[in-house]
Amino acid sequence: MSAIDLARKSLKAHEGYRTKVYQCTAGKNTIGYGRNLDDKGITQEEAETLLDNDIVECVKDLATFHWWNNLTDLRQAALIDMRFNLGPSRFRGFVKMIKALEMGDFTEAAYQVLHSNYAKQVGIRAEHIAEALQ
Repeated sequence: MSAIDLARKSLKAHEGYRTKVYQCTAGKNTIGYGRNLDDKGITQEEAETLLDNDIVECVKDLATFHWWNNLTDLRQAALIDMRFNLGPSRFRGFVKMIKALEMGDFTEAAYQVLHSNYAKQVGIRAEHIAEALQ
């Protein structure tokens, strides 16, 4: 076993793995295997990897809707954005929008996005999503 492999094993054992941010003994916001978010943060490459993983998760979830594969790339991209922002359960709260998508009524789907509390909260993001859905 190499020094890196040995160190990895030791660090995992000593640090432990946490999926959520916690405060380490020094009071620093930390995640994973002891990543100090306050002092080190994450690199852009790491952020890109996290984003890619989250997009894959969104697509897997959205693919459970039978109408998903019939959408254009632009409509799929808009819904990925919305699903990413809302999470799975809040996305499913858009019952009328989802019903409109199921019926192929993209004007109504866009209307439902624009006339929601979500649109009031995210502003131009909702406008971009609605425009892509039409």
